[in-house]
Amino acid sequence: MAVTLEQAKLDVQDALQMGVIDEFRKSSFLLDNLTFDDCVSPTGGGATLTYGYTRLITQPTAAFRAVNTEYVPQEVTKQRYTVDLKVFGGSFQIDRVISNMGGIVDEVSLQMSQKIKAAKSLFHNTVINGNSTADENAFDGLDVALTGSDTEWNTGTSKIIDFTTTVNIEANAGKFLLLLNKALKKLDGKPTAIMGNGDMISVLEYIAKVTGKYQETKDEWGTNVSTYNWIPLIDLGAKCGSNDDVVKTETLGSYAGCTSIYIARFALDGFHAISMAGVPPVQSWLPDFTTAGSLKTGEVEMVAAVALKATKAAGVFRGLKVVPTAG
Repeated sequence: MAVTLEQAKLDVQDALQMGVIDEFRKSSFLLDNLTFDDCVSPTGGGATLTYGYTRLITQPTAAFRAVNTEYVPQEVTKQRYTVDLKVFGGSFQIDRVISNMGGIVDEVSLQMSQKIKAAKSLFHNTVINGNSTADENAFDGLDVALTGSDTEWNTGTSKIIDFTTTVNIEANAGKFLLLLNKALKKLDGKPTAIMGNGDMISVLEYIAKVTGKYQETKDEWGTNVSTYNWIPLIDLGAKCGSNDDVVKTETLGSYAGCTSIYIARFALDGFHAISMAGVPPVQSWLPDFTTAGSLKTGEVEMVAAVALKATKAAGVFRGLKVVPTAG
């Protein structure tokens, strides 16, 4: 049975676990909206947590035929993929002396909230930049899945669009929106989110406002969500333990300060997360100050991965220059 974190919380009896799940949800559009296919069971004595799926590569066709003739057979092209669930999170330690000094609840809450923040940022980064070839402990993200695909758009230095000044944004807005709308129509349904770094999301918000395509909604936590044609515009923030953006800026040819936007439809037949069967995707453990030992450990952990079931359920738009060149 597929679940969201909101639904997973209903199966948790512990108030702490409920609170931790809520913290993940309200601080992350991704984690609040992604569906988790909670069907992976450990095999091989718990050593393997593998999820297998089929990705649709091409689309079905149809045609007219003359009487007494046959249709030309055509089948959609599929490719088999597997992904292993990965374990990630963090721990913290508090000296038992602090528990006798008052304020221990506040200290544990602070450390727990910071570990949740770090785990959320690590998930964001891996959803975009994860590469299991470069790091066997990570899962593959959208960049690996989309590079070289039919839904990787605007590649090549000749197509770079300059958004480094207000004048350039307004001059290039029409061209960009035409290309973006063409790209959106090539997907297999309305996307759930357009994701990027803060600079690019700010540009998108500005363009949406000046072209009358901007709307704003509130999520259930009361947080404002900016949208373009009712598609949420999501800043994925910084990598954990760093000020570097999850969606990086890079140099393309002689053009520095270029970035991308990632677009995805969250669904079990599109882009979704994966978790273990019968286990909440998010778990936590509080320090136990009733046992021996001077340092008490708390932990936050997720066991998860992501899958792209159809290439047309997600795309990436490259070559967007958002940072002015120094000098």
